[in-house]
Amino acid sequence: MTDNMKASPVTHSDVSLEYTSGLEREFGSGKFVVTAEIGPPRSADASHVEKTACSLRGFVHAANVTDNQTAIVRMSSIAAAYIGQTCGVETIVQMTCRDRNRIAIQSDLLGAYALGLRNLLCLSGDHQSFGDHPQSKNVFDIDSIQLIRLAADMKNDGVFANGKKGKNMPKFFIGATINPFADPEELQLIRLRKKIEAGARFIQTQAVYDIDRFEKWMEKVRRLGIHKEAYIQAGILVNKSLRSIEMTRKVSGMCIPDSLIERMRKAENAQEEGVAIALELIGRLRRIEGLSGIHIMAVGWESIVPTIVREAGLMQ
Repeated sequence: MTDNMKASPVTHSDVSLEYTSGLEREFGSGKFVVTAEIGPPRSADASHVEKTACSLRGFVHAANVTDNQTAIVRMSSIAAAYIGQTCGVETIVQMTCRDRNRIAIQSDLLGAYALGLRNLLCLSGDHQSFGDHPQSKNVFDIDSIQLIRLAADMKNDGVFANGKKGKNMPKFFIGATINPFADPEELQLIRLRKKIEAGARFIQTQAVYDIDRFEKWMEKVRRLGIHKEAYIQAGILVNKSLRSIEMTRKVSGMCIPDSLIERMRKAENAQEEGVAIALELIGRLRRIEGLSGIHIMAVGWESIVPTIVREAGLMQ
């Protein structure tokens, strides 16, 4: 990364506690919001985060920074989010309940806010058995809904989890995730409602491949008025190979039509076909009433995000 691509370093004195989320302002303006992901490296080398953040700058409104994704040890999401933000990309700190008790969670929230990070995505976290330290012990002192409530109480009431008042408490723009395709569907809608009642103000869905089924889910969301209580983004997972989409299909709660699998199987260039599928999905999603944006997941292929955004005409 060249010097002229770097934003000026942020010092503690530069960070105002009154500074609010730019992502929240973008949603509030009525824009169709585009977010992507930055996967921290399995090392202490910041250059990967810098490179990815610089490639996304100007193409997304914000970028999630994952938290030890798939239970594999990586650079801290808070540290990586700070690095990304100094490169000129607003970041969203992902925080899981798997690795921290409520003391550590609150400590990290205070630290993240002090560094100028303003967006928080609350997750349960993948079970440690899926990762590279299966012998480790999970924590799950609280679940994702309780994490949302904890962050919201710090924001709205200025209190810690023990009910005691604090000073200069963090006021994050709080988000959550939902899987529209997990069964039973009614339970997912109940969980979505609980997350919003707890304090979530934006929602990112799991990857959407079956647009017809997703449209029916959004009809129920609109009927319940949920889209007026939180901004909803549809997840788009960009597949670069037949193997990747077949592996994705095996994930619990994923719904991928046979026609898309066949397209990837017959494609002369799987990467080009994967991009074409993503663009078609985005085109249809943009027409769905009540949807406020998309979240692009290009795991290990972040460099393709600007191409997708340009060809889809998303940041015009």
